[in-house]
Amino acid sequence: MLDIQVLPDAQRGEWGTGSVHHIAWRVPDGAAQRAVRASVGSAGGRPTEVIDRFWFQSVYFREPGGALFEVATDGPGFTVDESPEALGERLILPPWLEPRRVEIERGLPRLTSLV
Repeated sequence: MLDIQVLPDAQRGEWGTGSVHHIAWRVPDGAAQRAVRASVGSAGGRPTEVIDRFWFQSVYFREPGGALFEVATDGPGFTVDESPEALGERLILPPWLEPRRVEIERGLPRLTSLV
């Protein structure tokens, strides 16, 4: 359940600890996503075009209070580039971020196994 309140005079949220960047909604496929996108547009919203996120497709829009919503497809899924047994064992990046791998890895904390 989601309760949305339109409070035009309320102070807008700010970046920082405890803030929410966006809320993602799951749809089974592109047809369902296009239907949601059309509904948002018909209601006066301004959804983005479909954006390829490699593991899924996304459409974004802001609700009247300014929160960013994402409508993402289930597929193709996180096993498109690694086996289910290996999920989470190493950092997998989408192709467009591979050129920045060293920089990204440098900014991540080291993880150690407790097992």
